[in-house]
Amino acid sequence: MLYLRQLALPGGSAESNFFWSKEELKRTCYSNFYPFQIFPGKKLTTLTFEPVTIFCGGNGSGKTTLLNILADLAGAERTAPYNHSSFWKDYLALCQASFTADWAGKAFIITSDDVFDYLLNIRTLNEGIDRKREDLLQEFLSIKYGGGKFRMRTMDDYDQIKKQALAYRSTGSRYVKDQLMGNVRNGSNGESAFEYFTHAIGEDALYLLDEPENSLSPANQLKLAQFIEDSVRFFHCQFILSTHSPLLLALKGAKVYDLDRTPPAPVKWTELETVQVYRQFFESHRDEF
Repeated sequence: MLYLRQLALPGGSAESNFFWSKEELKRTCYSNFYPFQIFPGKKLTTLTFEPVTIFCGGNGSGKTTLLNILADLAGAERTAPYNHSSFWKDYLALCQASFTADWAGKAFIITSDDVFDYLLNIRTLNEGIDRKREDLLQEFLSIKYGGGKFRMRTMDDYDQIKKQALAYRSTGSRYVKDQLMGNVRNGSNGESAFEYFTHAIGEDALYLLDEPENSLSPANQLKLAQFIEDSVRFFHCQFILSTHSPLLLALKGAKVYDLDRTPPAPVKWTELETVQVYRQFFESHRDEF
């Protein structure tokens, strides 16, 4: 599905006109005009999109900046904070995004920080469950082997009587299990990260993914690639992502922009330098397979 068709960025003359039109900028010294002065040097003014579009490039090539620009222009929902400067809104005002007429305005950006926070929350929850499990085991031992039986005097004592009855007819593990949920995470961080994407990605929406391969094993990257392809084909989603992963760069039908070129241009994923590095590495170790 295609919701976002095109992004137009201000060229060098438009950026210069902005600075000359701001009298206060002439009297003030700024060391950072981000996100100005990034893309004119790359001769990048227009990007067009497909159901799957990928940005690939080295550090500082503008991948994440482009995703954040698109996210704000689309009004995308986000949870993690992002890097922007005093000139961010001024720059956005000079950009123009073209959307299809039938777009319902549903857009989401998912970053590595979102996935990391999710994994951290699971870990924190599991640690809390583990501590509660230890407390319940100590409670079981105290009730069953601590000597003396608790006597019910008022209805306020009913819960304690129930615990006592359960302890006397159970083993320690059964006592704990009956009162405590199991650990939320039974798999690895990579499995949990993949599950995060499957829960966060729904239907009929534009999704912006910033290096989703982080925290994913190669096997789970392949699973995510298949999930993205299925979401486009069957659930009317559009994806724009930045990645260095050959397993995601090979997404079927994807338009791949090489942001290390001047000007950035769509290329075959096999032509990318990062893919060629992988190829040369495996070719040099061919005899070991």
